[in-house]
Amino acid sequence: MFEKETNDAILGRMMKEVSSQRDKREGSIIFDALAPAAIEFMLLYQKLEWYIRQSFGDTAERDYLIRLALERGLVPKVATFAVVKGIFSPATLNVEIGERFSVESVNYAVVEKQSAGVYLLKCETAGTIGNHSSGQLIPIGYIEGFESAYLSEVTIPGEDEEGTEVFRERYLTSFNSNAFGGNIDDYKEKVRKIDGIGGIKVYPIWQGGGTVRVVFVTSEFKPPTVEFINQVQTIVDPIPNQGNGLGTAPIGHIVTVQGARDSQINIELNLAFVSGITFDDLKGAVERVIDEYFAELNRTWEQTQVATTEQYSNSGLIVRISQIESRLLDVPEILDIQDTKLNGSTANLVLGLDELAVRGELIG
Repeated sequence: MFEKETNDAILGRMMKEVSSQRDKREGSIIFDALAPAAIEFMLLYQKLEWYIRQSFGDTAERDYLIRLALERGLVPKVATFAVVKGIFSPATLNVEIGERFSVESVNYAVVEKQSAGVYLLKCETAGTIGNHSSGQLIPIGYIEGFESAYLSEVTIPGEDEEGTEVFRERYLTSFNSNAFGGNIDDYKEKVRKIDGIGGIKVYPIWQGGGTVRVVFVTSEFKPPTVEFINQVQTIVDPIPNQGNGLGTAPIGHIVTVQGARDSQINIELNLAFVSGITFDDLKGAVERVIDEYFAELNRTWEQTQVATTEQYSNSGLIVRISQIESRLLDVPEILDIQDTKLNGSTANLVLGLDELAVRGELIG
């Protein structure tokens, strides 16, 4: 903005205001008096530009962005603690609440017994580091009768502190949102505040007036567990078919909360490799490329519900063969690819409204 306000430019303007009858050469009294002031003015212009940048949401640094967002009632999401499910052996073992276990570099504490041999554990470290869906649980203290324990799934994913650019996008998007009185934007805004949620779709009047269906994915963009769905249901509308407004849903709204589901996609590939390489040699690399594409695609799941001038239009994710092929061709050992099939078809695959892409059988 003030790039032209350099030391030389400012000093030049100041010199023009001095009579030509005066000695203005470098080293003169006039020059030596004005040169330091020109530097200070240049620094003031730079500081002024910095302050102007902090006044706008698209250029402000994190601390000032947070202060701007407070005017919209927004604050960055803090890191949350993962909750995982542990399976203990023997099933008759009684594990005390608060008993601590370690998996790799993180520790967990038992918070709830669900059934015989099945417990929920909360990570002691906030963030995604606690999102272990498998691994041996090693007791930190002595537990009489303990044989073994392992993690079976992530019940509620932990989240890292909201990044600056993610928060900036949420702040700027808030100006385009019309969240009010139980409309679709209102549901999305309230449900998104629940820890561990990554995307939401809202289906109004899905079983008549006053009925609403809320479908969500976890912050890892995966299907939620039954426990997580029940927790969100309790927050939004705890007593089914009542519409009594005890949750975040408005009075008169009967809300059904569900989770997105995986759609397994079988993939047939016809690959040409460099000499001496076989499909079995590259199967792991091929799987990683496909899994990365599906993970990237699943992060756009919520975006398939788009606001139009009259309504929200819904569509499912589209798995594109061209994307799979172009990404696989980036693998150095793959020379060519053709006749790719998804679930037996050479056409792009359109998933259901509430489906996520997950790799099924891979045939090469």
